[in-house]
Amino acid sequence: MAPGKLMMQEAKTAAASRKKPQAATKSQGQSNTAAYQHYQSAVQLVQQGKYDKAIAALEKFLPAAPPELAERCRMYIATCQRQLEKSSLQFRTPEERYDYAISQLNQGLYEEAREQLSAVAKDSPNADYAFYGLAVLDSMTGRPQECLANLGRAIELNQKNRLQARSDGDFQNMADDPRFTELLYPELP
Repeated sequence: MAPGKLMMQEAKTAAASRKKPQAATKSQGQSNTAAYQHYQSAVQLVQQGKYDKAIAALEKFLPAAPPELAERCRMYIATCQRQLEKSSLQFRTPEERYDYAISQLNQGLYEEAREQLSAVAKDSPNADYAFYGLAVLDSMTGRPQECLANLGRAIELNQKNRLQARSDGDFQNMADDPRFTELLYPELP
């Protein structure tokens, strides 16, 4: 093959190989755009409270989701499942609701636990255990003022809560607060 002809052929090959990545990039870009649109549609379903449909859309999208969206999809699926479970929850007694709240607290689902404990306290204003649970939650989530108020109410309703709080490790965030010490040991000068 003549050198000129060979150079011409290499130039054509090089040009063709430069076009292929552009075509692949363009195709991938269209795919990502479609993925983001599908993802946004699913998120809108979550925002509209259509959790069943959102879960179906997210689960369908998840296997092909770009890595940056896959974790968000899993998070939204978990959120939707919690919302569906929450709407189907029915408690026969305040104690049942309290037990559920404590299970949520132990799983680190603090907002759900707070919502349930607050509901128990509202529905049963003499339920000292609900105020005690709120105080624990407040301590764990860095809300000292609310912790003191709820623990004070729990002690007011049942003096045994004072003794329990003295040895409860869940109040370790409050240990250095003099108001907490004063609440637990009123007999000290």
